[in-house]
Amino acid sequence: MPHYFDEAVASICESIRFDSSYAQHSAKMPFGKGAYDCLGHFLTLAERLGFETHNYDGYIGEVVFGQGEPFAILCHLDVVPAGDGWTKPPFGGIVENGKIWGRGAMDDKGPAICVLYAMKALKDRSFLPGRKIRLIVGCNEESGWGCIEYYKRFKNLPQDGFSPDAEFPVIYAEKGILQVRLHYPLPSAPFFFLEGGTSANMVCDCCVAAPRSLAAKRLNSCGLEVSGKKLISRGKSAHGSTPEKGENAIRPMLEYFAPRHDVIQKILGDLFSDNYGLTSLEDETGRLTLSPDIIKYRKGELQIVCDIRYPASLSVDAVHEKLSLLGVKYETLHHQAPLYHEKDSPLIKTLLSVYEECTGTKAEPIAIGGGTYARALKNGVGFGPELPGDEPVIHQPDEYITLERVELLLNLYEKAIEKLTR
Repeated sequence: MPHYFDEAVASICESIRFDSSYAQHSAKMPFGKGAYDCLGHFLTLAERLGFETHNYDGYIGEVVFGQGEPFAILCHLDVVPAGDGWTKPPFGGIVENGKIWGRGAMDDKGPAICVLYAMKALKDRSFLPGRKIRLIVGCNEESGWGCIEYYKRFKNLPQDGFSPDAEFPVIYAEKGILQVRLHYPLPSAPFFFLEGGTSANMVCDCCVAAPRSLAAKRLNSCGLEVSGKKLISRGKSAHGSTPEKGENAIRPMLEYFAPRHDVIQKILGDLFSDNYGLTSLEDETGRLTLSPDIIKYRKGELQIVCDIRYPASLSVDAVHEKLSLLGVKYETLHHQAPLYHEKDSPLIKTLLSVYEECTGTKAEPIAIGGGTYARALKNGVGFGPELPGDEPVIHQPDEYITLERVELLLNLYEKAIEKLTR
């Protein structure tokens, strides 16, 4: 059993109990009380373990270990909203059936705490890093990266590092991320109210509408529920980068109203049937994915926020060119350029060797649609915590991390940090 296994499990449970999703904020708590308190908990834990810490006004924190050229390990403590469909308390942080349950268990509180205890294990062995390790923990990764921008006011980000917020064996490329809000004018809407989705990077799992009239024959065919004067469409959440792993609740709701309105038929064609070929954009890092994650009816128009992950070798201009074919007004809410590294770079080769040593599995670097803090670095990559074949739990109900995975991460990250900073 690796060093500090029991302590890591207990600390992960404690961290999960903070609802650190984006919430009402103030000057002292820029992303809400939950995120602020969760950051305080993490840094207090690090101080108790004997590390130097810094708290940058509740935006972001860091734990420092060693001397020399800086090396970054980038994690985040904020989470997406819990959403519906849980059978366990989303912020309970309970251990049951060999798993720690709760929002953030895998994304990204569990891995962040495993890295911290891996550093403590190295410290106990009197390991002296030849580089200054900066374990940077942000509080706004899921909704804008304001934490990273705030950090840059005080410090230059290191050139090199990894983020334990992706997949194993090691990530050599991350698709570009583009989140846009589309504005579809909707005269004579067949409803008084329509709304669904909670986060721009999370497949909508519930959509609610108040129709002007009910078409009973279509309720069953569209799989909708009736509650008083409201219609409810239920789906299954998933990460916005992998919409195929979820069930989007927006689609059945629009299908119910489509026979009554040409614009709604167009929206279905544009965003769910991909009439203009957005998802045909493709390279070795995969196809473009399009996930309509938030919908609201406001002031005579349907506003739809879409999460787009585009191939790493493409320019964002190619995506804008396709979007212009839709013929509706849209605005860019968030954009991150892709990450791409050569597969035989020293950083990737070292992390791959650690993965193979610890798992006994021969592997190759992979590309993903998700986006991590690694792309904030000149030479940064994603490294764990998901293994090939894992059940998808990130951004889904009943998120968990297994105790076996905690044990593996403690071992992997201790070895990786030692090799990369000796």
